[in-house]
Amino acid sequence: MSKRMIIMLCVVGAVFAALAWFVSFRAGMIKQAMAALADPPQTVSTTAAQLSDWQSALTAIGTFRAVNGADLSLQQSGIVDGIHFESGKDVGAGDVLLDLRKQDDVAKLQSLQATADGYAITLRRDQGQLKINAVSQATVDSDVVNERNALALVAQQQALMDQKTLKAPFAGRLGVRQVDVGQYLTAGTTIVTLQALDRLFVDFTLPQQALDQVKVGQEVTARIDAFPDRSFKGVVQAFNSKVDQASRNVQVRAIFDNTDRKLLPGMFARIDVRVGHPTSYLTLPQTAIVYNTYGESVFLAVKSDAPDKQGLIARQTFIKTGATRGDQVAVISGLDQGATVVTAGQVKLRNGTLLKVDNSIPLANDPNPAPADQ
Repeated sequence: MSKRMIIMLCVVGAVFAALAWFVSFRAGMIKQAMAALADPPQTVSTTAAQLSDWQSALTAIGTFRAVNGADLSLQQSGIVDGIHFESGKDVGAGDVLLDLRKQDDVAKLQSLQATADGYAITLRRDQGQLKINAVSQATVDSDVVNERNALALVAQQQALMDQKTLKAPFAGRLGVRQVDVGQYLTAGTTIVTLQALDRLFVDFTLPQQALDQVKVGQEVTARIDAFPDRSFKGVVQAFNSKVDQASRNVQVRAIFDNTDRKLLPGMFARIDVRVGHPTSYLTLPQTAIVYNTYGESVFLAVKSDAPDKQGLIARQTFIKTGATRGDQVAVISGLDQGATVVTAGQVKLRNGTLLKVDNSIPLANDPNPAPADQ
């Protein structure tokens, strides 16, 4: 074989080797591209499982009401003659708040009093006559009855007049007055509300299973939408003497000191009753938990050890959860401290899915969240 032929064969061999390498390289690239298209990285958010102090609590909703509170009205009808209070002011027990017109009642009282005085004079005269046997005992007895009847009528008329004067039954703060001078009031019309604000009740309900965890004198905490950065402390005062048969809940009453008058009757409150002993749990946002009929699980973000997958991949693990508080849930077992847990985007994950972490949007993880409009 000539030297020229050998050179040509070598060139042809090199060309075929180059083509084979190129075909193999392109096939690998296509395979990787197809794999990437089949299982692209999924964007998720993550958090680290950390220990936090945990105090179990029972949560309920309730409404504040005054220890003493009433919508004031009168038993008698009439025209308003005088108003002796200002809206929103504090008053003492017995302070006169309103008078109805009483001219006719005064005249009638004077007439009845004059009649009673006349019977009293007649009684004294006849008692003197009885001593000399000028009248009979029956006459004196009749005079006594007449005087007593007249005095009873005077007392009755005085009571009717008193019912046309409104007095504060206890010390407290008045609301906005609902009547004006000269207005005709029918009996029972609300004139103004009076609320004693130094101490307030909160009535709420708890399931019957919680009765052995809550005692009279136990501390409770109330959170009010009007004061999102403050909590109010009270104590359990009493339990209802029966359980509601429809809901199997029991009514509980707590009492709160209100010396700064921040709380008002009718306010809505979220009540927390702490039970058990303080402890520590691994906590996660509730959004991190995947709930299924066969148990709860989470997806962990772990480093891949496969040569064809570089970066973080998803790995599902089953856990046991405990109590919840706000946005958080306690993890009893199945999770190590410091593990990186996926908190959003789990619906598109499976074991081995490549992950792209984006924590730019903060996730709700507040043990005592406020309503969305606060």
